[in-house]
Amino acid sequence: MSSFLTKRLTYMIIILLAASMMIFFLYAMTPGDFISGDLKLSPERKAELREIYGLNKPILERYGSWLWNALHGNFGYSLAQQKPVLTLFNEYIWNSFLLAIVSTFLTWVIAVIMGVVAAYKQYSWFDTLVMVVIFAAMSVPSFFIGLYLIKVAAVDLKWLPPGGMLNTGSNATGMEYVKEVLQHMILPVTVMTLLGLGSLTRYFRSNMIDVIQQDYIRTARAKGLKERKVLFTHALRNALLPAITLIGFELPALFGGSLIIEKIFNWPGIGQLYMLSFSLRDYPLLMGFTMLIAILSVIGTLLSDILYRIADPRVKV
Repeated sequence: MSSFLTKRLTYMIIILLAASMMIFFLYAMTPGDFISGDLKLSPERKAELREIYGLNKPILERYGSWLWNALHGNFGYSLAQQKPVLTLFNEYIWNSFLLAIVSTFLTWVIAVIMGVVAAYKQYSWFDTLVMVVIFAAMSVPSFFIGLYLIKVAAVDLKWLPPGGMLNTGSNATGMEYVKEVLQHMILPVTVMTLLGLGSLTRYFRSNMIDVIQQDYIRTARAKGLKERKVLFTHALRNALLPAITLIGFELPALFGGSLIIEKIFNWPGIGQLYMLSFSLRDYPLLMGFTMLIAILSVIGTLLSDILYRIADPRVKV
C-alpha cells in the first residue's frame, strides 16, 4: 500500500503542476483583463495599476511568482472584490458546500432505490416510468427547470422564497435562522438533485441488471433466502462496488456543478462569485477557483482509487 500511495502522490503532483500551467497561461493569454475593462481609468492610472499588480512583467516570471505564492497558500488578490482569494473562498464556499452535500446525499439515496427497483422490475410499468422521468430530467436544461420552479412554487403558489439564502432584511438567529435557510434551500436542492438523478439512476440500474443475472444470485435464491435480502445484501453490495469510482467525479462536482444554479437562485455561494468574476475578468480569483476544482478532482480520484483497492484487493491501480 505504501508504494501504491507514493506512486499516486507522485502522479498527483505532476498532474497539478501541469494543470497550474494550463490554467495560468489560459487566463494570462486571454485578451483583456479587469484593469483594461475599466473605462473610468486613465491610461496613466492603468499603467500604474499594472505596475502594482505585476501585470507588465513577462508571462513566465508572472507564472513563477503565482506558483510560488500558491505553494505557500496564497492564491493572489481579487482585483474586483479587493480581498485575498482564499478569504473570499472561506466566505462563500461553505454556502456552496451546504447545497452540494444535501443534493448529493438525496441524489445517491433516490438513485440507488430507483435503480434497484427498476432493475428488479425490468420492463415493468415502473421501469418504463423511471426511464421516461430520467430522460426527461436529463434533456431539460437546468436553467429552465430552475426558472419553472420559481414561477410555480414561488410566484404563483407563494409556497417558497424565489431566491437568496435569507429573507430580505432578516435578522433571524437560532432556529429561525435555520428554518429560513432550509426554506431557501428547497428549490435549488431540488434542481440539483434532478440534474444528478438521471445518469446515476441509469448507472445503478445497469449494474443491478448485470449482478442479478449472476450465478451466485441464483444460488442465493435457490437457498431460500428472502428476495429483499438477496437484493439489498448480496446484489446491491456488488452493484455498488463500481460506483466507488464515481467519488472521483463527485468531489469537484460539488462546487463546479452549482455555478448556474447559484446564479439563478441568487444563492451566495462560490459559483455565483465565479460567474461575477468571469464577467469582470477578475483573473486571480478565476485562476484560484479553477485550481481549486483541479485539486479536488485529483484528491477525489486518489480517494476513489484507494477505496476501490480496499474494497477489492485483486485490483491493481
